[in-house]
Amino acid sequence: MESKPIIAIQDMVHTKPILKKTQCLKWLTSVVDKNAEITIRIVDNDESQNLNNIYRKKKYPTSVLSFLVDDEVRLIGDIVLCAPVIEKEALEQSKKLEAHYAHLIIHGALHLYGYDHENKKDADIMEAKEIKILTGLGYKNPYLIEESKS
Repeated sequence: MESKPIIAIQDMVHTKPILKKTQCLKWLTSVVDKNAEITIRIVDNDESQNLNNIYRKKKYPTSVLSFLVDDEVRLIGDIVLCAPVIEKEALEQSKKLEAHYAHLIIHGALHLYGYDHENKKDADIMEAKEIKILTGLGYKNPYLIEESKS
């Protein structure tokens, strides 16, 4: 039997789950090692803002935060998604909610592997990787969608 990443989803916002483990596994297997362990936590604005303030010194909620727990033997990490911010962004950017979640989960997973977007060069590398993964999964380039709205 082939090994797959282990994924746990903690939805602290919705009474009916909005993400399925199978779809998250599909998105993450294109990014993470087969032995990775990822927790996806869906939170509200307050929890996102609190975590963003504690770990990034930013006093506002954000769509996605990533926390690397361990990468010595295998990648273990958490991806925290803020449902209200993601829903607002998807609406403002005329994106399907599923596509936006896929993008942000892939974005968060790439952060766990050390990718970032603190400068233009690094942002270009990370965005190119996101676009390649997302288009391979059948989603549109999320950055073209954003640019078309401006």
